[in-house]
Amino acid sequence: MTTNDLLFGAIPYAAVVLAVVVTVVRWRRAAFTVSSLSSQLLESRLLYWGSVPFHWGLSLILVGHLVGLLIPQGLEAWNGAPVRLYVAEATGLALALWAGFGLVVLVYRRLSNARIRAVTTPMDLVVLAIIGVQILSGVWIAVAHRWGSAWGPGVLGAYVRSLFALQPEPGYVAPLPFMVKVHVLAFFVFLAVFPFSRLVHIVTLPLQYLARPWQKVVADRYPPHPSYVTPRRGR
Repeated sequence: MTTNDLLFGAIPYAAVVLAVVVTVVRWRRAAFTVSSLSSQLLESRLLYWGSVPFHWGLSLILVGHLVGLLIPQGLEAWNGAPVRLYVAEATGLALALWAGFGLVVLVYRRLSNARIRAVTTPMDLVVLAIIGVQILSGVWIAVAHRWGSAWGPGVLGAYVRSLFALQPEPGYVAPLPFMVKVHVLAFFVFLAVFPFSRLVHIVTLPLQYLARPWQKVVADRYPPHPSYVTPRRGR
C-alpha cells in the first residue's frame, strides 16, 4: 500500500467511521455535551463580526462543492459560457476570503479575551486550525490552479463517487497538485475530529440558527409583584 493509497483510500473510511460511531456514543452517553457551548454571554460584538462571515461563507462554499460533486453536468453547463465561469470562480474566491476573515476574527476573539480564553479548549483551536488550512488551501487553489470549478468535478467528483461505491480509486488524486491534496485531506481530518468537538451540535440540525440569534437571553426587568415583597417592620 502506497502513501497515496493510505491517505486517500483508507483514511476517508476511517474518518467516516469515527464521525458516526463517536457521535452516536456521545449522543447516547453524554447528550448534554452535544451543544455549541455558546460564549455569547461573555462577549458578543466580535462574535457577531466573526460568526456571520464564517458560518455563511463556509455554508455557501459547501453548497457549491456539493453541486459540483453531485451534479457535475449542471456545473459544466453553467461554465459553458466564459462570463458564467468567471462569476463562479470569483464568487467562490470571495466567499473563501469572507469566511477567512470571519475565522481570523474568531481566533483573535478567543486569544485576546481573557474570559473567552478561559473557556476555550485545545480542541477548539485544533478545529479552527484545520478549517484555516482548508480555507488557505482553497484560496491557494483558486489563485494558483484556476478554473477549479471546471476541472474539479471531473477529477475529484470521480474520486468521491468511487468512495461512495466502496471501490476507492486514490489514483484520481495522485497526479493532482500538492495543495489540492492538502485541501482534500484536511476535510477528512476535520471529519475525524468533528465528533470530539463542540461542532457535533450540528447533528441536531439547528437550521433556525440561520434566521435567529445564536442564543436568546431574556432579562427580567419588571419590578417584583407586591405580593412577593416582604413588608418592612416598623421601628
